[in-house]
Amino acid sequence: MEAALTIVTELEEYLKKESLTISQFAKYASLHSGTLSNIMRGRRPIAMQQLDRITEAMGYPEGFFYELFINNYVIEGSADWRRVGPLLVRCAELGKLECVRKIAQHIMDNLIYSPLLFDTAEEMFASGQLEAAAILYDCVAEGERFQHSERLAQCQFRLFTIALGDDQDQNLWAANRFEPFVERLDEVDQLDALKELANTYRSLQRWDKVDELAEKMGHKARIQYEMMHRPQRKVKEAEKQPSRPMFFYIAYSDLLRGSVCGELGNYEKALNYLYSNAQLEWVKEQGEEIEHWKNLFREWSEANVLLTRMLSGDFSVIKTYTDYIHGHKEELVIGLLYILKTSNKYNFNIDSILEDFQEDIVRISNELMQGRYSRKLAVDRQAKLNYELAYYSMNQRNYEVGFNFLLNSLKIFVQINNEKGIIECVKLFERNRMAANVKLQKNYQTVLLGGDILEENGSNYTYNN
Repeated sequence: MEAALTIVTELEEYLKKESLTISQFAKYASLHSGTLSNIMRGRRPIAMQQLDRITEAMGYPEGFFYELFINNYVIEGSADWRRVGPLLVRCAELGKLECVRKIAQHIMDNLIYSPLLFDTAEEMFASGQLEAAAILYDCVAEGERFQHSERLAQCQFRLFTIALGDDQDQNLWAANRFEPFVERLDEVDQLDALKELANTYRSLQRWDKVDELAEKMGHKARIQYEMMHRPQRKVKEAEKQPSRPMFFYIAYSDLLRGSVCGELGNYEKALNYLYSNAQLEWVKEQGEEIEHWKNLFREWSEANVLLTRMLSGDFSVIKTYTDYIHGHKEELVIGLLYILKTSNKYNFNIDSILEDFQEDIVRISNELMQGRYSRKLAVDRQAKLNYELAYYSMNQRNYEVGFNFLLNSLKIFVQINNEKGIIECVKLFERNRMAANVKLQKNYQTVLLGGDILEENGSNYTYNN
């Protein structure tokens, strides 16, 4: 047992160097001297907890001998789950991801470990150890790739959610990889999977996919909702429940489809969806959680009705919508974005509105440039907001401010690999290149190539011309 002997040899050299007896060291390591003696003579294997105590007593960092331990007792020895399970958890806690991968890949040669690995991955996922969990999900999925099992689909669902980040190409790849597995999930889990996929394609502005997935989610949810409320239906004791109340998926389907219609310019159809979405008298469930979601949908629908009317050219609602944003700061980015899109589309002056939100706009732009943006606000939306601000400012011939916003937007679009956003920024810059001084043109080239702006211009963002 080369690995065990290596650990023992290390320990023997340490005892010799420190002039310690086995009994003295056993006391330091909180081990029985007979146990330690048998380990050193190769008469019994080292348990993980014993190895941790020995490692600590020798003054080494936690997990120092884990690679050797894995070789000896997992790969060359017997892969006993009582030893492997706690070792996986401990390696994940210490960030030893290669150890996690090495263990998982080895034991998945025997599919009997598949459910145990999956359950461990679920525990890691729940505790926020996403990188370690992804390794286990990937190993289980690879081991079961020909099984067409629900567990395989669950692994792919988790890998999809873990993979989502700022890179738009990565998000598209993750969505495309996961989508074929949706139908293999439990009927209840399919609803959450379709919701997450629709939200992902929404952030990618793939409106055809958003509508397709939202329609599918609504159809499945309506079937399950009708089944739930059949008078003769028998409720199973441990019946699986979705993460949201069942009516949520029906209402959210309509909300998404209304948003798609609005984005595609079909405002009348969008309003029909939104007005319908606010009418939730058909919901049969009752309770605090149900009322919470019903109130949210009514609020979302009212806000989206204002937004849709505004996008259609009805400027009479801009004041009402602006007041809504003031009371709902979490909607600030998306609200300002659509106000600006409306203004830029219809050449409507909104200097007074932008002055009112000037501190918020400066804060958002600074957070983008300093990398302190919030994932909850969606980085691409913040970048689009800066683009619309640039477009508006340049239309108002406020070029210095406009170029600042444009470089902010371009920098983030480059970072998140949003090709469409990059192209729009390039087109806007080229249309206004004659107004850019030499320094701005150099900064533009630097940002376009993925670098940082060489020197901040330090101009104040003002809108009263």
